[in-house]
Amino acid sequence: MSIGPTGTNPRPAGPTGVAAWLRDLTTGARFALTGGRDGRLRTALTAVGVGLGVTLLLIAASVPEVLSQRSHRETARAVPTEASERLDPAADTLLVRAVETDFRDKPVRGTLVRADGPEAPVPPGLDRLPAPGEMALSPALERLLKSDAGALLRDRFAHRLVGTISDAGLAGPDELYYYIGSDRLGTDAHAVRVDRFGDGADLPPPDPAALVLGALGCVVLLMPVAVFLATAVRFGGGERDRRLAALRLIGADVRTIRRIAAGEALCGALAGLAVGACLFLFVRRFAADVTIREAAVFPADLAPSAPLTALVALGVPAVAVVVTLFALRRVAVEPLGVTRGGAARRRRLWWRLLVPAAGVALLVPGFTGADPMTYGISVDTCRVVAGAALLLVGVTALLPWLVERCVARLRGGPVAWQLAVRRLQLNSGPAARAVSGITVAVAGAIAIQMFLAGTQSGPPRPEEPSHSALHGQFRPGTAAEVHGWVDRLKATEGVTGVTGFVERYADKENGGPFSVTTLTIGDCATLRELADIGECRDGDTFVAQEPDGDVDTARRFPPGTELTIKEWAEGPSARTFRWTVPTTARVVPTRPDAIGEHRFGVLATPSAVDIAKIPDAETTFGVKVRPGDLDAIERVRNTAAAIDPALRIWRAGGVVKDDHYAAVRQGLLIGAVLVLALIGASMLVSTVEQLRERRRLLSALVASGVPRSTVGWSVLWQTAIPVTLGLALAVAGGLALGRATLALIGRTVTDWTAFLPLVGAGAGLIVLVTLASLPPMWRLMRPDGLHTE
Repeated sequence: MSIGPTGTNPRPAGPTGVAAWLRDLTTGARFALTGGRDGRLRTALTAVGVGLGVTLLLIAASVPEVLSQRSHRETARAVPTEASERLDPAADTLLVRAVETDFRDKPVRGTLVRADGPEAPVPPGLDRLPAPGEMALSPALERLLKSDAGALLRDRFAHRLVGTISDAGLAGPDELYYYIGSDRLGTDAHAVRVDRFGDGADLPPPDPAALVLGALGCVVLLMPVAVFLATAVRFGGGERDRRLAALRLIGADVRTIRRIAAGEALCGALAGLAVGACLFLFVRRFAADVTIREAAVFPADLAPSAPLTALVALGVPAVAVVVTLFALRRVAVEPLGVTRGGAARRRRLWWRLLVPAAGVALLVPGFTGADPMTYGISVDTCRVVAGAALLLVGVTALLPWLVERCVARLRGGPVAWQLAVRRLQLNSGPAARAVSGITVAVAGAIAIQMFLAGTQSGPPRPEEPSHSALHGQFRPGTAAEVHGWVDRLKATEGVTGVTGFVERYADKENGGPFSVTTLTIGDCATLRELADIGECRDGDTFVAQEPDGDVDTARRFPPGTELTIKEWAEGPSARTFRWTVPTTARVVPTRPDAIGEHRFGVLATPSAVDIAKIPDAETTFGVKVRPGDLDAIERVRNTAAAIDPALRIWRAGGVVKDDHYAAVRQGLLIGAVLVLALIGASMLVSTVEQLRERRRLLSALVASGVPRSTVGWSVLWQTAIPVTLGLALAVAGGLALGRATLALIGRTVTDWTAFLPLVGAGAGLIVLVTLASLPPMWRLMRPDGLHTE
């Protein structure tokens, strides 16, 4: 054997370059799969942990496709609200009119159709157009009508069922949608003649609350996933280090053992990818059964795009390898053992404060309290995502510093307490890393809970109409027509009062700010229900002043004021109606109508103003039903549908009992508990590994007379201290993030106690981890643990 230039034995001949990398990575994968029961258990834990994270990543990667497909189907079936050009009846045209009703405060949307000829276009999801008296229903609406729960809704669909709308014509599997053939349609009834579907439809802008919720939800879901992936690939780190030391003893160099460790992590990550893909395929089968705010997803839509799938497939193994190598950066693996840490350095605070401060700075514009729905302020989702992510990352970065500073100041106490504190004082890094996942998950969950509570429709304030007060709107009718409609609504069982009139908003010519009022038209009997008008005859006009109201109508719109009413639609053909309040108009005080509202503004009898010339005028109804009688509300809607399907009735005081976000809140709580359980599993593995490393110390403590219960309590405190600090930090960060995101859409916090269930789950986690670690700890404290070689 030849001697090398330095006088040492030469390295054994073997592969080099790419072949050496492949050999070492393969060796690491073999250790992960054939390293005995403990090795297989560690690999299985890593695969399950990474797999759950991959499942969430694939679901998040599917969101763009879900939104795109849903929007595409809605656009494909939509028709313009106004004809861009007047079409003459032909063989390939039809009249359509979009209508909407409600059932138990859930929207039931549909379209009335009447074909002009045999070649009329057919909407997506249907094989043919329903003829007059026929209807086609979505599967969800068909199931509802056949169930006992939909008994009161059947009166609105007294047509012959001739078809079911397929998936191509529905926004989601739970959508309540229908097509009804009608021979009552005409261009004078706000119907539109079209020769195709899917053209000229502008979808409404997204709800700012939905945008913020979606952005916040992505951050809250993905941040714990990233933390958990980083934690999962560290499972079994102590055993791995001892195995690497053995490899060093037989001649492997530092680069070789790092590649072997990377191969072991890569194997667990690849197994996790397979587990995650299988879980994703399993979960997507039930996508149609999960409804969030009346929205479900077709399983076929839940498909991540190819670029995002490739990013997950390549990014997760890369993260596993990088985290493993990062964990080895301060570990000296030598043939005779493993040395960790090196010189202890105090953690610095300044850069840890910069990260959350940057996140808060991005969300500071939300503290202005401006309402985007009122002032047209758009929500920048990128800013929300960046601000929320930085704030949560900053909370995580603060945790190691907080744990280190707090445990450094602890002194005295029972023996169990001192054992736990001393252990954390020597090395608090592993405990802080394990708890960081809990901190991110709980902080994000608290923020979303606060956001959901703040955007939730709460119970009406005392001055608002209750849920027994209903509103309705319909086309403008003559005095006789309005009286007939009011009489039919009054005859409905459960109705205690009805008011009906024609109204339209009007602008004061050159009036500047606060120049909008309401022009209300009705006969003398109707106007007496709205104000104390005294003597009245057809042709009279009144200026209604609300007693003690915020609007001084008499001063802003006195007799002689010129009012302008413009058509909502813009363009050269838009109509404008100008009318002057007669100088003979009398100022009168308002009185509450049938539902308790004061109708201030200008009141006019039919002869005083020509309703036919007022663009976009509407007949407004106020209906009062017996308080708490939900069936009466549906009977009123049935009466309205019998008058005309376009007459929609909704609650005046908002939804009281229906919780749109109940599914989101429940799903969030379940998800947070699952994440806590996963991180608890990682904490358990880490705790057991630390106990195994200290088995000789534990055995020596028991042999010297320390009770086993004392050692058990020390393990409890060792887990409880960082978790308590992490939960406190999570509560502070979650409340701050929730407050900032609510202010971003002009809402206020309504629930400052949203953190209590999640803090309770974190406290329960401490107990569970401690109880689960007791059996292996009892085994490690046996006298044979003192044996050494």
